[in-house]
Amino acid sequence: MRALFYAGPNQVEWRDVPAPRLQGDGEALVRPLAVTRCDLDYSIVTGAAGWPGPFALGHEMVGIVTAVGDGVTAFRPGDRVIVPFQISCGSCGACARGLTGICESVPFRSSYGMAPLSGFDHGGALSDLVRVPFADHMLLACPEEVSSVAGAGIADNVADAFRSIAPYLAQRPGARVLIVGGLAQGIGLYIAEAARALGSAEVVYLDDSFARLDIARRMGVRVEARATFEGKAPDAPYPITIDASGRPEGLALAIRSTEHGGVCHRTYGDLKPTTEVPLRDMYGIGLTLHLSRLHARTEMPAVTEHVRCGHLHPEAVITRTAAFAEAAEAMLDPTVKVVFVNEDA
Repeated sequence: MRALFYAGPNQVEWRDVPAPRLQGDGEALVRPLAVTRCDLDYSIVTGAAGWPGPFALGHEMVGIVTAVGDGVTAFRPGDRVIVPFQISCGSCGACARGLTGICESVPFRSSYGMAPLSGFDHGGALSDLVRVPFADHMLLACPEEVSSVAGAGIADNVADAFRSIAPYLAQRPGARVLIVGGLAQGIGLYIAEAARALGSAEVVYLDDSFARLDIARRMGVRVEARATFEGKAPDAPYPITIDASGRPEGLALAIRSTEHGGVCHRTYGDLKPTTEVPLRDMYGIGLTLHLSRLHARTEMPAVTEHVRCGHLHPEAVITRTAAFAEAAEAMLDPTVKVVFVNEDA
């Protein structure tokens, strides 16, 4: 079968690989219908992540179940499903606590499309077929009201964005929110939409990209163009700030713009081993800085329900739709968010 591979910086290519087969009674095979490009995917293919190739790409997907093992009871061929990007068993101690991103039954950080993280290649979503272990736990039925294009990002970026803001707005209903956009370009915009949907009194999206600012503006949030990240954001302080910039200066801006006793959430770690953090400002403000990996399978049901009910619109962030056949070229497109649609689906 065909699978899209990262071969080196700016080198993305289709390769012929053996088709996956069921390896246990609890497994399923899924044919991808729609795959969205995660923010990290762009950093990978451009070489910014510094990961060694080759390995299969793609990890945000909606697909159709084509085969199941004898032990699978919740799904059958023909079901449309969302497949979480992380591999998890659903029954170990970590999974039982909802920490599906650190499942104890598989190598640490096992994921689709990101073999260097765990040292084990589970294949990628940009392929003709994907093997899903622990299928009754892993798979999530995709509701009829949720299109494949809208649902694919729930496997990672959409869920990651939702959990980046929902707990804090639950603690501070109606609180004002500042998002500093940038490298996590899709996640930052998804957070802006989620904050608006969850009742923030004011959502401010700050960025130096006019393309992303335009998307945020169309979402109905306040936008602030910023060429530099010095000082504080307009109308600071904010009870909740989010750094999605991927820059030390963006993190510093978010921290300086947080109110005393507030919370600042960073959307991911960093591509570098260490990151400069303004501890003196943090100490004076007395804020909580939070960052951690997403536990995708735990967060996905609630996010899917918000999309089903029309509270969230992930498709609003998509800036290019491409066929699978165009994936090698489109994966390198610097646009905000790409969705790949399987023309054979």
